Amino acid sequence: MLNDGKSNRVAVIGGSRIPFCRANTGYKDSSNQEMMTATMKAMVEKFHLHNKILGDVALGAVIKHSSDWNLSRECIIDSGLSINTPGVDMQRACGTSLETTLNIANKIALGQIDAGIAGGVDSISDAPIVYNDSFRKILLASAHGKTIQEKIKPWLGMKLRFLKPKLPGVKEPRTGLSMGESTEIIAKTYNISRESQDQLALESHEKAAKAYDEGFYDNLVHPFKGVSEDNIIRRNIAIDKLKALKTVFDKSEQGTMTPGNSTSLTDGAAAVLLSSEEWAHQNNLQIEAYLSHCEIAAIDYINDEGLLMAPAYAVSSMLKKANLDLQDFDFYEIHEAFAAQTLATIKAWESEDFCRSKLNRDDSMGSIDKSKLNIKGGSLAIGHPFAATGARIIATMARLLNNKGSGRGLISICTAGGMGITAIMEK
Repeated sequence: MLNDGKSNRVAVIGGSRIPFCRANTGYKDSSNQEMMTATMKAMVEKFHLHNKILGDVALGAVIKHSSDWNLSRECIIDSGLSINTPGVDMQRACGTSLETTLNIANKIALGQIDAGIAGGVDSISDAPIVYNDSFRKILLASAHGKTIQEKIKPWLGMKLRFLKPKLPGVKEPRTGLSMGESTEIIAKTYNISRESQDQLALESHEKAAKAYDEGFYDNLVHPFKGVSEDNIIRRNIAIDKLKALKTVFDKSEQGTMTPGNSTSLTDGAAAVLLSSEEWAHQNNLQIEAYLSHCEIAAIDYINDEGLLMAPAYAVSSMLKKANLDLQDFDFYEIHEAFAAQTLATIKAWESEDFCRSKLNRDDSMGSIDKSKLNIKGGSLAIGHPFAATGARIIATMARLLNNKGSGRGLISICTAGGMGITAIMEK
């Protein structure tokens, strides 16, 4: 976004989402389009957007069927918005809905549009299954055949092993390592203990449960398919239960990461409404907060830095541009892809050596007040539908700032491919 004092301020009116569910549970029969449409309908109802034409709607999903090629537009048509509202599909791995948010925000800042919706959705339960490439080629060759003989001939080379499907994976193509395996390396590099990871996970669940009990998520999380609360949250979790879990990515004595301190595979959708100040006033909508800065970074995760450490770089660059220190925030929303990744990012900012050698700073960025970190629960408890997490965090931060009445919030999200996407919100 432009920050020259001449661009429009970007207002966050608020957000909506459906509860997040562990894969193959509450939404096992729901598609991306169904979940995203439900979220959009909730937005339309909540902010009185029936039959309104918005400047644009940007949505995305990491895991998509080929039939979802125009997901945003299809969701718009069934949402209650005017059919004349355009839509665009976007994707930046786990940062997808923060990327869609910034896309809409930049258009508002430039005066191209007055208002728009950003969001994201992902279903692990309804993931597309790709068959062996040899089988795919047989199908294509047969379909392109013009005669009966030409359609039959490709099948003569068919072998039973061709029917074995290729299930979606989370391995990085350049390293062959999964996100979890990559993060185990980060944990070892930054000396992140099993105990500290389990403690962060425990606190994430406790904070999320308390937030629901106190009504923080009322009219922010909307029931869907009989689910009214994120079903990954463990209300009676105990540190002993977390300590008892076996490691999964490194099963040796050196392993530290478990299902308890790693995010669960999750289904869900989330969205936020953004606008200019003038549009908000014209439509009698309260502004919860403002988006003021953003930064995206990429690192050499193949030869140098850990896969999920890019946000450490992005935040540093963003704060320099904003002339702010790491401590100048009332709230920190740092995506908990894994407890180890969140703790390593914080430790990197605390490290004088890292900040000097990697971030070109004169000194360390210092510590954050962890009592301000993910205070309504993080991804470890709430879940992580890849493309939905950014919009969830934006909506949460907007409500936090609005409830406080003033302040500043820092958002940080790591993504596959060694990227990080960050933002600053203010009230």
